[in-house]
Amino acid sequence: MKCLIIAAGEGSRLSQRGDSKPLVPLLELPLIERVILNANRAGISDFYIVTGYNGEKLRKHLNQFSQNKNLKISYFQNNQWEKENGLSVLAAKKEINENFILLMSDHIFNESILAELLQKKIAYGEIILAVDYNLKNKVVDIDDVTKVLVDDKGRIINIGKNIKKYNAYDTGIFLCSPAIFEVLEENSGNGDTSLSAGIKI
Repeated sequence: MKCLIIAAGEGSRLSQRGDSKPLVPLLELPLIERVILNANRAGISDFYIVTGYNGEKLRKHLNQFSQNKNLKISYFQNNQWEKENGLSVLAAKKEINENFILLMSDHIFNESILAELLQKKIAYGEIILAVDYNLKNKVVDIDDVTKVLVDDKGRIINIGKNIKKYNAYDTGIFLCSPAIFEVLEENSGNGDTSLSAGIKI
């Protein structure tokens, strides 16, 4: 299965640690390398990275990394990286026409979550999002995290950074059908370029 990783943003909150958020090290390993290696251990070997801010530096780094690890990495460029992240997903529309995994370059996760998600089946027009129900997690930035309201059947009722009623956090780990591209394209035409708005639909 193909894996799309969003890595286009500036990452202003981590700017004091480096000029490329995906390359900021965590325990001596850049965030994006950690994400890719976790996904690879879960069984993924075909990666698509959306670059934007400082994209040339990131692509150069990942070209060397992919050679060292024998991984296939392709790139899309999002020149509107200062806008919301739905445009980064939309950058892959012409290349990905089957179900795919969507990850964020700076979200750290246990590979078992992704391995489990890869076993799920979805129909066209469906998306599965892994959520975290631990609302007491003290490392979560409550002002920045995307919040999710899930019903008793496991369906997303609402999602967004500013929703008042929620019972989970968005982990940034998705199994998507290509229908997401149609929704994001329609939303961006209406001026809303956020991924959350697309997921809500």
